[in-house]
Amino acid sequence: MPLSKESLGLINRFKVEIGGHELGNWSKCEGLDVSWETADYRAGDAGNYRWYFPGFTKYSVIKVTRAASPESKKVHAWLKKHSFSHKKESGKVILYDSAYKEVMSWELVEVMPSKWSITPFDANGSGVAVETLELVHEGFLHDDKQV
Repeated sequence: MPLSKESLGLINRFKVEIGGHELGNWSKCEGLDVSWETADYRAGDAGNYRWYFPGFTKYSVIKVTRAASPESKKVHAWLKKHSFSHKKESGKVILYDSAYKEVMSWELVEVMPSKWSITPFDANGSGVAVETLELVHEGFLHDDKQV
């Protein structure tokens, strides 16, 4: 299939779902990445030659941000439901194209909130209040069962 501008994922068109609940629209999503620890081994008689071995898979905290709006009530209700329960749920980040067709999605395993914050209020300011939600998860590659 040839690429067209309609089939490309756009950074401003995405959705975040947790446990089947849509938490509203967000303006920014950070931390959707993975890295691998590596261990290197160097034998005493091998000169400067090294062998590399795979280590643990490491996922970053996902951080979503947006202007505070009536949709913030959805997040407040979800956080209230999960406060002190430590109930982990599945989650999903979905990337869309210009026609709002799904381009790709990442299935997040065992998601739970780790932090929520809002911009400090200031009577001298005139900016928009911004809320941020941070989510920890156990990955999106589903590689925990591989040997």
